[in-house]
Order: sequence, then structure tokens, then C-alpha cells
Amino acid sequence: MPRVAIVIVTYNSASEIVACLDALAANAPPDTEVIVVDNASGDATCSLVRDRGICILCNPANAGFAAALNQGVRATTAPLVLSLNPDAHLLRGLEAMAQCFDQLPAEKVGAVGGMLIGDDGTPQRGFMARNLPTPAALIFEVLGVNRLWPRNPANWHYRCLGLDHMRLSRVDQPPGAFLMFSRAAWQTVGGFDERFRPIWFEDVDFCARLHGAGYSAYYHPSAVARHTGSHSINPLALENRARYWYGNLLEYASKHYRSGAFRTTCVAVAIGAVFRAASGFPRHGFKAFAVYSGITVLALRRAFQGPGGRAS
Repeated sequence: MPRVAIVIVTYNSASEIVACLDALAANAPPDTEVIVVDNASGDATCSLVRDRGICILCNPANAGFAAALNQGVRATTAPLVLSLNPDAHLLRGLEAMAQCFDQLPAEKVGAVGGMLIGDDGTPQRGFMARNLPTPAALIFEVLGVNRLWPRNPANWHYRCLGLDHMRLSRVDQPPGAFLMFSRAAWQTVGGFDERFRPIWFEDVDFCARLHGAGYSAYYHPSAVARHTGSHSINPLALENRARYWYGNLLEYASKHYRSGAFRTTCVAVAIGAVFRAASGFPRHGFKAFAVYSGITVLALRRAFQGPGGRAS
């Protein structure tokens, strides 16, 4: 039985999937199990994967990243699973990630992430390793404070901006783009929460639940993948992108924050949406006001419902 299974969730990923699979063929151990789960792509993704003889499950509709990833995990048997985005191309270090689960016997290691680099070879600081977002970090994010003052204490801690990217480090949240986890940990926390659909915050929630179950997570500098990012997000219409990101941010806050912090986050989302409507007007016109007024209404409704309430 292979020790590592790699699950790749695709959605209109024809521009990336060939290079991703070629990188695995060149740099992953030969006995590594690879499976692709496609979320109803409208391009040639499925045929490109089949042409390379890779196992693929083609969903008839977009089930969301979390559901597709769970589907892939259930279809594999290895004790370790790597969630790999199609735009993350493995360069080296899969074995180093796997060994991390054995070499720290005093801890229950649940997840390990690696170094993500851009096309210029620069590490993607602020993304490849993070701590779990505090209410202050998310409030600063939705109000634009993190963009105007990126080195504020809340954002510094959240994005691990002081991380020595050449050292093995304990972190709260390696990103789902390049995330290895144990099947035992995945089973313990009940997998990825499929309510976070189609994208965003499912990996944050998963890592938060791992932490709550007593597991630790690590960043390993010896595992490296070249990552472009956003290949399936950029084509999304403004209204869908906003609804998915803000909706799942509120869902995360609802699950993990106490009442006061949750409601404050909701109000911050509502206020931030007003500013985003104004800043988006030059590019999107009155559509920006329509989209972000909807986000304001959603946030205020969730604030009234309180944590645990579901978005309508």
C-alpha cells in the first residue's frame, strides 16, 4: 500500500493540470497514489487527465472544494494524504513532509505544509504558513486595514510574517493548496466541512478543528512547490467571488467565535462592504453597489441571528 495519496481537486484547470501531473511524475516517489476529482469543469481538464492515465472522478456538478477533497480521500487508502492544487507544481520534498509525522513522537502531528514559491522563486510569505485568524485579524482584513498597514500586530501574527522560512516551524494553518494530513486526523475531525462551498475557509476550519482535537501542524521548508494561484478564481464573476468569500468568512466566524466577537465581525463586514462598493465603482460601475449591498445585508442578518445561524 502506498504511504502517500495525492488528491487534486480541479475546476476548469486545463491550463495547469498537465504541468501539475508532469511535476508529480518527475518529483514524487513512484508508488505515490494520485487521484483527481473534477468539479464539473467546462474545459478539457478531464480529457487531459485521462490522457495521462491518472485516475479521475468527474462530478456532474460543482460539489465544492471540501466535498470533492473528502471524496478523493475516501477513494484512496494511504495513511497520509496530500491536498494539492492543480496550480501547485511539486518540485521536491514529499518524503520530508511524510517523515514529519514520524519524527515528532511527542506530538500528534495532524498536518504539514511546505514552501510555496512564485514563478520568480520567491517564497509566498503570508500565504504558505499562517496562524488561525483572530477576530481582530478578520476585522482588519474586511475593513482594509491589513492592506493599508500590513505590519499591524494582528496581521503580523495571522500571516506569520516573522516566520523563518528556512526552518521547520510549528504553525496553525498550512494552506490547502499544499497540505499533507494524516487519514487518522481527517477521520477524527470528520473530514472537511462541506458547508464551506464552493471555495474558501474550508482549510482554515479544518486546521482549527485539528487544533481543537489536540493535533499540531507544521511548516516544512524542505518541501517545495511552485504556485501560481487563482487560476479558477479569477474568471469568477464579481458577485460570486464576493458571495463565496464573505459568506464563508462569516460561516467560519459563526463556528469559531463567541457571540460578541462574531457580531463585531459581522458589523465590520457590513461596513467594509460599503467601502468596497465605492472603491469598486470605477471598474464595475453600479454593479459594485448591487453586489456589496447584498453582502451588507447578509452580514447584518447574520449578526442578528448570532453564531450558529445559517445564511439564507
